[in-house]
Amino acid sequence: MGCDRNCGLVTGAVIGAVLALFGGILMPVGDMLIEKTIKKESVLEEGTIAFKNWVKAGANVYRQFWIFDVQNPEEVAVNSSKIKVKQRGPYTYRVRYLAKDIISQDSKTHTVSFQRPKGAIFEPSLSVGTENDTFTVLNLAVAATPHLYPSTFVQIILNVFIKNSNSFMFQKRTLKELLWGYKDPFLSSVPYSIPTTVGVFYPYNNTADGVYKVFNGKDDISKVARIDTYKGKKHLSYWPSYCGMINGTDGATFPPFIEKNRVLQFFSADICRSFYAVFGAEINLKGIPVYRFVLPSRIFASPLQNPDNHCFCTEKIISKGCTLYGVLDISKCKEGKPVYISLPHFLHASPEIAELIEGLSPNEEEHSTYLDVEPITGFTLQFAQRMQINILVKPAKNIVALKDLKHNYLVPILWLNETATIGDEKAEIFRNQVTGKINLLGLIEMILMSVGAVMFIAFTISYCACRLKNAK
Repeated sequence: MGCDRNCGLVTGAVIGAVLALFGGILMPVGDMLIEKTIKKESVLEEGTIAFKNWVKAGANVYRQFWIFDVQNPEEVAVNSSKIKVKQRGPYTYRVRYLAKDIISQDSKTHTVSFQRPKGAIFEPSLSVGTENDTFTVLNLAVAATPHLYPSTFVQIILNVFIKNSNSFMFQKRTLKELLWGYKDPFLSSVPYSIPTTVGVFYPYNNTADGVYKVFNGKDDISKVARIDTYKGKKHLSYWPSYCGMINGTDGATFPPFIEKNRVLQFFSADICRSFYAVFGAEINLKGIPVYRFVLPSRIFASPLQNPDNHCFCTEKIISKGCTLYGVLDISKCKEGKPVYISLPHFLHASPEIAELIEGLSPNEEEHSTYLDVEPITGFTLQFAQRMQINILVKPAKNIVALKDLKHNYLVPILWLNETATIGDEKAEIFRNQVTGKINLLGLIEMILMSVGAVMFIAFTISYCACRLKNAK
């Protein structure tokens, strides 16, 4: 009977050891299988999960607008007073609802080319008013005139048309006109062949952005979705040196297996440059663990604070010789129009930038940009891209609407929040197909190792105790 008991204890210990060993073996094998599956499904080719979600956004993407309504237009134009603004919004549009088109795979270079159609649908239920709401805003055509036509003679000629069309420094425009375009009376009166439609985002609807060419990841998954060329170029001529390099993805997806110390790079055609985001926090999004990557304040820092930004400082007026920070001059990629980009309400900008504007309240939580990325797949499951559009207005003695100004104004026109969050249904599918299976495999591994280790230790101790007792 003693033999039977000892044999049973030995058998139990052996079973425990086998279970623990199997659990230990399952860990690298399971991780290898997961990695292989993720890599396969992350390739941008027909039939993969990544391709399906890449062709068309898997969640509704909204672009919210807040308009800066000028409260004292006459005081500013006549006395060069501070501009008092009142933020009104949000006015919400659904964007990116159209699938990418003209998709073409190149098996030799392992790239895929495409265009991104543009469209915007107004969402009344998510807005504070209608597209016909009216605002007092900067006269875009008048403000741009001194920048586009620096010649004194030309300005004198154009001033005649500005006066005859009753155009002033500020104007009243509906939301729809301001965003998507209107026939400008001043430009329409000029007897030359020039564009007469003006709008912050004109043209937009029924146009397309691209052509993009990105790596599909077939040969190297670490390059998947990374932009190779944009409109046939690897470098934007607007910026000198490395600042013009087109780096990263479009932000919708990144190469899988993201570590917290990785810097995520993404390109924005709207802002005409590449950006980067750094790890900010680990959060739970609808039951899915994600990494939140944030745009650091160093992005818009002056060259004195961040030497890497020296080639982004292409003007000396607003930056005061590249010593101020918080805004980016993108006029060269906007056909010379004096457009400056910043974070909303001049968040992280030099105090001097906004000293002539009253009514701003920068807030880190409401005005910063972030991306919530699932680290195993590299999919962006939630994001908020926020930016403010400003126009530089400078005194012009030859233009009656601007002749009384005594300062250079960086006038905020609007700020926007382009945002999307994975839907509840797709989040459940993601949990079941990705995170759920990975967590289940990890749980099985831990159970096998734990139970096996406990059995091995318990039966081994019992066997030793039994042998000791028999020996006595």
